[in-house]
Amino acid sequence: MQKAVETTEKRARRSWYFYDFGNSAYASVVLLAVYSAFFKNVVVGGAEGTRLWGVAVGAAAILVAIISPILGTIADFTKSKKKFLLIFTVLSVVFTAMLFFVRKGDVFTGMLFFILAEIGYRAAQVFYDSLLTDVSTPESIGSVSGKGWAIGMVGGIVALLIVLLPIQLVGKENQNQIIPYTFLITAVIYLVSSIPSFLWVVEKHDSEPIPAGKNAISLAFHKLAQTFRSVKQYKEFIKYTVAFLIYNDGIMMLMDFAAIIGATLFGMQQIQLILFVILIQFSGTFGALLFGRISDKKSSKEAIIIPLLILIAAVTGLFFVKSMILFFVIGFIAGFSLSGVQAVSRTMVSQLSPSSKSAEFYGFLSVAGRTSTFVGPLVFGTISFRAHNWYTNHGFENTLAEQYGLLWAIGSIILFLVVGLLFLLLVKRVSAKDPIKF
Repeated sequence: MQKAVETTEKRARRSWYFYDFGNSAYASVVLLAVYSAFFKNVVVGGAEGTRLWGVAVGAAAILVAIISPILGTIADFTKSKKKFLLIFTVLSVVFTAMLFFVRKGDVFTGMLFFILAEIGYRAAQVFYDSLLTDVSTPESIGSVSGKGWAIGMVGGIVALLIVLLPIQLVGKENQNQIIPYTFLITAVIYLVSSIPSFLWVVEKHDSEPIPAGKNAISLAFHKLAQTFRSVKQYKEFIKYTVAFLIYNDGIMMLMDFAAIIGATLFGMQQIQLILFVILIQFSGTFGALLFGRISDKKSSKEAIIIPLLILIAAVTGLFFVKSMILFFVIGFIAGFSLSGVQAVSRTMVSQLSPSSKSAEFYGFLSVAGRTSTFVGPLVFGTISFRAHNWYTNHGFENTLAEQYGLLWAIGSIILFLVVGLLFLLLVKRVSAKDPIKF
């Protein structure tokens, strides 16, 4: 009997890992390597492409920030995390595939389809993360989260290698014709990888009965209000949310504009960008595993601080490197540290929140994260665009003006990372051996 239970739990855990494999394919192809650069350089073009990319990312972030806390609350007391995960996964898969129809000059549809795919991806992530407590124990949660993130990195690498082949075969002059097919491939990988979670991951917490005279939505608002009123009870979670809000700004800016930075500062072409992101994913696999272990053995706080310091140093290096080889070295270091921060960040939420409120608290963190993905890209895009215009108006050649504008925007990434780190230092150290008491 015990062996059967262990087998079921292992299958659920592996299924949960495999979901990360698929949604990381979306992140790697759409956000990091292919669509972001395609939208900026082909669909729009120039510094305006950078600005509109920030607007598109921000618009999706605002919508997810609005809906995710309420949906997270509903999911907690109706035992419907998987149901919401399915809805938003399908939304993301469908509109990732619809990116196939976006061509040069299709600015509106290019933004609309991406925004809808991004809403699905980000909202699904809330419910996927909240299932972490259903597939782990307090003692294993750090390593389980790290393994999930590492397998996600592998998924990103596999997806990029698959899309790299046809792009490489057609040659540089025909790349823009073949790139739309990569979004169809990504949608298929995302869909197939998500299926095991829907089949074998089990929500362990029982649903709550809905009182007479109330429905799920009104009860969700009521419970959300209760959480706000009892916020003093969860002060460490609130402090951590503030820190996460700030340092995650820097992380999201770096991820959303990595391809644009590479293309603008170092003249990287599509194949080089894909190889660059593969390198980031490769190093990120080891970062997620290492810092997940540190989280279990020491604490999540230390396992976030260390990679944050490494990431700050790596991003600062962008002001000093001039060669593409050194840019790849910075990418390797940044990928290693960035994945460590992200993998452990979701572990820390579980350690700072009651298990019965996991999806609700992940929803709150999502507000922080989605607000970050609104504020961060908007700040980056605005600084880059306005600095570019300033340099252009003062006689600088357009390409040089765009590069200088990006460097100013990169400075804002460092600022967000440093300030977020300082706030994180104020959060209580929590571990499996020394859990927080509510």
